[in-house]
Formats: sequence, C-alpha cells, structure tokens
Amino acid sequence: MDLLIAQINTDLRSSDALRQSSALLQALQQCAAGRDVSALARTAATEILSAPSSAVCKRLALDLLRALPLPPDLLDPLLLTSLRSDLSFPDPDVAASSIASFPSLPSHLLPSLLSSAQADIAAALSSPAESLRLAAVTSLSSLLPRDDLALMCSTNPSLMAHATTWWGRLAELALDSADAVSAGAFEALARLFQELEGRRMSRLAGDKLVDGEGALAVRAQWAADAIDFIWSRRNMLIARTMVMPVESFRVTVYPLVHAAKMVASGVVNTLRRIAKPGDTTIADSVESSAEKLVGVSDIVSHLLPFLSSLDPPLVFEVGINMLALADVPGGKPEWASAAIIAILTLWDRQEFSSMRETIVRAVATNLHLLDLGMQVSLFKRLLQMVRNLRAESDRMHALACICRTALCVDLFAKESVRRGQKPVPGTDVISLFEDVRVKEDLNSVTSKNLFREELVASLVESCFQLSLPLPELKNSGTESRVIGALAYGTGYGALNWTEPALDVVEVCRPCVLWDCNGRTYAIDCYLKLLVRLCHIYDTRGGVKTIKAGASQDQILNETRLRNLQLQLIRDLREVHTPRISSRLIWAISEHFDLEGLDPLLADDPEDPLNIIISNMHKILFNTDSSATTSNRIQDVQAVLICAQRLGARNARAGQLLSKELEEFRASTSADSVTKHQSRYVLQVIKYVTNHPDNRWVGVGDATGDYPFSHHKLTVQFSEASAAQDRKLEGLVHKAIRELWRPNPSQLTLLQTKGIGALHKELPKACTLTGSCDPCYIEAYHLADPTDGRITLHLKILNLTELELNRVDIRVGLSGALYYMDGFSRTVRHLRNLVSQVLLQICVYTL
Repeated sequence: MDLLIAQINTDLRSSDALRQSSALLQALQQCAAGRDVSALARTAATEILSAPSSAVCKRLALDLLRALPLPPDLLDPLLLTSLRSDLSFPDPDVAASSIASFPSLPSHLLPSLLSSAQADIAAALSSPAESLRLAAVTSLSSLLPRDDLALMCSTNPSLMAHATTWWGRLAELALDSADAVSAGAFEALARLFQELEGRRMSRLAGDKLVDGEGALAVRAQWAADAIDFIWSRRNMLIARTMVMPVESFRVTVYPLVHAAKMVASGVVNTLRRIAKPGDTTIADSVESSAEKLVGVSDIVSHLLPFLSSLDPPLVFEVGINMLALADVPGGKPEWASAAIIAILTLWDRQEFSSMRETIVRAVATNLHLLDLGMQVSLFKRLLQMVRNLRAESDRMHALACICRTALCVDLFAKESVRRGQKPVPGTDVISLFEDVRVKEDLNSVTSKNLFREELVASLVESCFQLSLPLPELKNSGTESRVIGALAYGTGYGALNWTEPALDVVEVCRPCVLWDCNGRTYAIDCYLKLLVRLCHIYDTRGGVKTIKAGASQDQILNETRLRNLQLQLIRDLREVHTPRISSRLIWAISEHFDLEGLDPLLADDPEDPLNIIISNMHKILFNTDSSATTSNRIQDVQAVLICAQRLGARNARAGQLLSKELEEFRASTSADSVTKHQSRYVLQVIKYVTNHPDNRWVGVGDATGDYPFSHHKLTVQFSEASAAQDRKLEGLVHKAIRELWRPNPSQLTLLQTKGIGALHKELPKACTLTGSCDPCYIEAYHLADPTDGRITLHLKILNLTELELNRVDIRVGLSGALYYMDGFSRTVRHLRNLVSQVLLQICVYTL
C-alpha cells in the first residue's frame, strides 16, 4: 500500500495531465474500497488545486478532498484561496465541484469564505449552466439550515444579509426550468421548515449546538420569508410541479402544504414576531379567511389526483400532507377521508410492508379528523391492524389514539341524542369489541395473547383521563377537534364521562377471569376504574330513588353498577388465583350494598354475602406459595381488612366472619402476625355488635382508593410477570400522556413564556434518609427534567466500623441493584436491609 501511495504521489507531482488524472482516479478507487489514502490530500491540494491544472484534474481532486478527512494543517489560506478562485473557473463543472466542497469545511472557516465568495455564489445561482445551478442549490441546502450557520448569522449582520438573499434566490429557483434544480430548491425549503418545526439538533455541523435567541430569530425570519413567497406564488408553483417527473414530485409536496398550513393557522404571524421581537409595526395578515380557505382548497385539489398513484411513497407523502391540511381551520372531513383511504390501501402492498407501523400511526393519530360514521367503520379494522404490529410502542400509541377517539365519539353521540338529534349506530365504546377475534380473546380464560391486556389497560387509562379537566382549547392543531368534541359531550355535567366508563367496565368484565401467568396490570386498571365509579355513585347506599332527588340517568347507572357487582360476585368462584380473588373481594366488598340483601336468603349458597365469605375462607386457608398465583402476605392482609369493614357494617356479616376468623386463628395457616391481627379484628366486630351506634370504630366512609399497587420493585418481586407488568404500565402511561397531555412544543412555549423557555432546568437533588441499627442509610435522588431521569443514590454506613466498611450502592429507577462495591462481612449481612429500605425510599421517590 505504501508503494501505491508513493506512486500516486509521484504521478500527481508530474506536469502530465493524463498521469495526474489517472492517479486521481486510482486514489478515488482506493478510497471507495475503504482504504486509507489520506496521505494524498496535501499533494492533491498543492499540486492540483493550487497550481494550474486541467478541468478534469481539478474536478477529480475536489472529489477526492470531499471524500477524505481533511487534517487541520491542510486548511490553510492557500487551500481556501484555491477553492475561492475555482468558483470563477471557466468550466462550470469545476465551479460546481468547488462550491460543493463548502459543506465539508469546518464552521470557523465559513464566515470569511462565504462573505468573500458571495458574488460568485450569486453568479452560480444565476448561471446558465444547469450543473452549476444544481451544485449551488445542493450545497446551500446542506449549508444554510445548519445550526452553526444560524448561530453565526445571529452575530454577523453581513453574513445574515447574504444568507437571507440566498434563501430568497433558492425560493425563486423552485420555479427554475430545470427539473433537478427546481426539485433541489423545494428540498432546501423543506429542510428549513423541518429544522424550525422539529427543533432537532442538526448533525450536519458535527457538534451539538444549542440554539439561542438570535439563532431562533434568524431561522424564523428565513421561514417567514419563504412562506410568504410560496403563498404568494402558489399557483405558479403548483403549475411548475405539474410538469415535473413523478419521481421528483414527492419533494415538492411538503413545502407547499407547510406554507399553506402556517398561513391558514396564523403561525406565520408568530414567526414574524419571533424574527423581530418588540417590533410593533408587524401586523397580522390582512388576508380574509375566505382567501385562505380558497388557497388551501387549491392545494388540496392539486394533490388529490396523486392519491391514486402507483408509487407507494408518493401516495403516503401526499396522504400525510393532506391530513395536515384537513386539520387547519376550514379543513374538511372529506380531505381526511380520501387521504386515510389511500394510506390504508398501502397495507397490503408488498413493497410497503416494512412501513406498516407508520401507516397505523398516521391513521390512528388522525382519526379525529373524520366524521362519526367513518371513525366507527375504521375501529374494527384498525384493531386488527394494530394487533399485527411488531413494535410495542407503536401498538400502545395506536391503541391510545383508538381508545381516545372511541370515547370521544361515544360522548359526542350521547350528547347529540340528548339534544334531540338522531342516534348514529355503532358509536358506543362496546362497538370496539364487536369483532369476533377481539370478543374471543376477551372471553377466553387461558389466551396467551398480550394484546387483550394492552387494549383493556389503554381503554381504562383513557377513561381516567376523561375524568381530569380538559386542556385549554387551542385555535388550531391536532388536538382542537378532540377537545371540542369532549367539551361538547360533557356540556351538561361533569359526570358525563362516567357513562362511557360504565360501558367499559361492563364489556371488560371477563378480564377478572383471565389467567395471565401472574400479570395483574390490566386487571388492576379495571378494578381501579370499577372502584372509582362505585365511589362516585355511592353504591354502598343502594340504588337511589326519585323521591330522594335522583335523576333517571343516575338511577339507571346505579342499577347497572349493582347488577355488575352481583355478576362479579358470581364470577368469584371462577377466578383462578388468590391474588386476583383478594383484589376483586376488596373492590366489591368496600362498595356493596349489604343492607339491600334479602334476609330470607341468608342460608342460600347463592347469596352474595355467602359467596364473598366462602371465597375469603379459601384465601385465608390457601397454602399455595407460588409466586405467580399468590402473594400470601398481601392477600391475607387484604382479606382481614375486608373482614373488619364488612363485619362492622352488617350484623350477619359480623357473625359469619367471627366464625371464620376464630377458625383461622386456631389453624396452622396463620402465623403470629396474622393471629394478632385476627384477634384485633374480632375485638372490633364484637365491640360494634354490642355498640351499634359506634359502628364508625370498625369502618369509615369509602374513599374510592384501590390499595393494590402494580408498582412492583425488583427487590420485592423477582418473577418475570412483575417485570412484564412494569413494562406494560410504562408503555401505556407514556402513550396516554403523550396523547392526552402532550408537552407543548418549543414554538408554543416561546409564544407564552418568551425566550426563557429555552433555558434548561438544572438537576435537583432531594435528600432522603433512613436509619436502622446497627447501620445508617443515607439516600438522595437526582431528578433531571431535561433527560427525564431519576437517579437514586444510597450510602450505607456501619456505625461500629465507620471507615472500614463503607459501600456506595446505586439503584435504578425500578429499584434493582446494579452496582455494589465492597466485600466486607457487614455488607453481605446488609443485603436484606437494603432491599427493605429500597422498597420504602423508591416508592417515596416515585
């Protein structure tokens, strides 16, 4: 290899153009093969670029330098002068290669080079040679959107003026007669809009740079000027794109749609204010809403025929952008319907099979743009499509969108019926489960499909989101129609959200019978919603009457809840595991109307109270300690608390439970702790029986709490089912939070909070301490809002051997020990203590 490098160097130093071009071609071949030929960079720069050479040699030398990592000592004024002089080379291909080298240069060399070459760059953009115009457009489209150049323009007024002029020229070149140049100009505008809208850190500059106030103002000005140009020349641009080749048409879609969306939603005025803060002379657009709607409609009419194209990427690009236009003020559901139907046709296209996740995400995210009938017709098909997705995060996001839209449709339809409109069939939440496969999964006991757990958990968590105050309604954006529909559906009362929630708990009732191999998250979600509804309607007091002031809707809902409770009590016999039985007993017994039971059926085995007590007996005397079926300590504690509250509320329940607890105390199934607790419960029941007026001693008001937590720490539960529960919980909560309570974009923060919104918060350290003899545990967690991470640090000190036995233990958020340093005997004896303290401190920090 050294001999080859030496031979190429010799040929480059010769004055023979043929030998030089052959040597450069050979060097490019070696570079393409992955071999290191960086030793040729200096020779090529000094012998070819800095010296008189043929056009072919100069082009080859520039191509070689772009392909090699340039050493710092090579970037001397001589090379920059050579690049600068080659811009005016008679051969336009050489000038094109020279200007194409600009994006590969370091940031600190760009201001002087661009300022000195601004006349040549302007000449290149207006050159009659198509290759030179295309090279200038391609180079500037890679260079101008970069973070480092925006920062430099914010502090260099001269460079800012030149860059603004170049952006204006790039926008004009979108109308260029050459198809390649026009497509390159459209692509440059699209990159500018994406950099501003996405607020991503550009990797083109190498380093991660943080935008400041000036850089943001620079980009906002460029974007506002480009939007104004596109909007004012939209008819000419539409006509230009119609004569472009199909393979180049796709890059023209986004700039047209984005400019129309910014104008129609009024965001362009915000960009102008950000570009010139404090300038009171900036006025809002004077265009009427009718003119904006006509402009948007023209662009939609221009894009609509391409939804039937044979090119799948083009169909998807056009469909996504039409969905964006359907969401602006004045957008029509017909636009969204046409786009979604076209996107769904790509599902079975073999060449687009790898993009199925993207198809589902696009359709599910924009469901709210459709009319009610279209939304209902898509629910069943979408669920089957979501079931087949491989990525769990994509499934969770799609399920969150589907569940939110289903609840929104249900609320909207119910409120429309109240106001006298004709009901739309299939708009209730139960329609989600009408599909045969979904219904089979829901009613199957031993199905191993995780999708049913994901669906129930997403639906229940979406119901809880309905109970929270709705976010502030925005003028435009993807959330506006959803929030408007929810506000319409809850117009006559704050409890209207409980009606679709009642449908959910009724249709998801079979989940309590599932055998999920120890997983409990979906069932916990279901029971938590059931307890919340029972607390809201006060089912402990029975079904209210009209004389008591109850409305017809309230009586109907309370009757439905009571019937559901009775059905769940009958289902207790078929529940597979004590872990689920104890949770179901808690959820029912806390809110069941014991006074409404028929005293004539006290000896009937089918009496609800007898069924509850017989299942409590099974849990108390269960000796199965398998981790996947029972957590006996927790189950027994729950049953004993339920026994105390049931026995204190009802005399017959107190008599039956007293016998059960006496038998349990005398058996070998009770340990010393549970025997003592049973004795305490018996004393409470006996006192309440003798003093009926002091029943509050044994039972208080129902709080609506569900104490069984699915936050299982690894140090406490090591089985795989607990880890799967935590994973599913994290995915569901993340998807629900991003959809219902999304973090505001930086552009929105800048509008509301000013430039201070760009400043990142510093991590905060919160000190936590716990002590135990003979050891003292110091702990603090570091919460970093920027990274979304909580780091918990523990330090264990042996008070008797303070200096000899010190160990630092770092703990992850899940509570799993992943680092332990130290091998002393004291530390080995402290492992159980660490687990206990972790349980307390981690729960506190979470």
